[in-house]
Amino acid sequence: MKTLQRILKFTLITSIFSIQAFAQKTDEKSAALLKAMTEVNGGYEKLAAQNDVQYTYVYDNFDKGKDVSVEKYIFNGEHSWGAYETHQIHVLPKQEGKVVQSLVNNKVAVTLNGEAVTDPKAVGTADFLRKVNIFWFAMMYKLNDPGTVYEYQGNEEVDGVTYDKVRLTYKSAVTKKEKNDEYILYFNPSTHLVDFFYFNIVGMGITKPVIKMSLEYEQINGVYVATTRKSFAPNEKGEYTLNGEYTSSDVKFNNGFKPEDFKL
Repeated sequence: MKTLQRILKFTLITSIFSIQAFAQKTDEKSAALLKAMTEVNGGYEKLAAQNDVQYTYVYDNFDKGKDVSVEKYIFNGEHSWGAYETHQIHVLPKQEGKVVQSLVNNKVAVTLNGEAVTDPKAVGTADFLRKVNIFWFAMMYKLNDPGTVYEYQGNEEVDGVTYDKVRLTYKSAVTKKEKNDEYILYFNPSTHLVDFFYFNIVGMGITKPVIKMSLEYEQINGVYVATTRKSFAPNEKGEYTLNGEYTSSDVKFNNGFKPEDFKL
């Protein structure tokens, strides 16, 4: 009996150390992949050194319509501004005219044809878009933000390329959210960049990372910008179809913007 107990105890201890070693190894692998990507794209410091950016953003959901905006961001403080001449999906789709959104020092404002908009839904949408648009633009430079948690998920061959996969989510203690966003990132072994990823949208009830986003990059001022993103969603059979394309054009850095320029 004592011999059996010793064997069970040894097996349990061995298993614990094996699990701990594997967890440490996978985290180290994730860290190595993120480091390799940072060495290629320069990390957030390189992006922030551009001070600010302006570009034309087309959010195209095909038959559902599109939103087209001129986007302006200041990286230090993450101040965000957007002006919409075409707004058929998220931004006051039943209204006509020019819509301007602003987020300065975390204070959001909206105008329609120069007049202040106070409708809570429109203000809430503006708050969401001002934050999410700058996030999408800078996402690949923010993967090491405070509160990020990552875990290596092994590799997977897709279209002849063997990708390393990393699961990325956030600590609730930092985000103050009960449920956080989750991403499964696919790192290209040749370029060290993320070619595509899967993600969830908790706010829309999509709790699992089943939406796919592919990325196409351009180097502008030495900065890798995902100027074309395409989203794919699964149908009832699990087959993925293209349901949106999001393009950034006329990207210009170092415009000399100041936070007061964005206030409405």
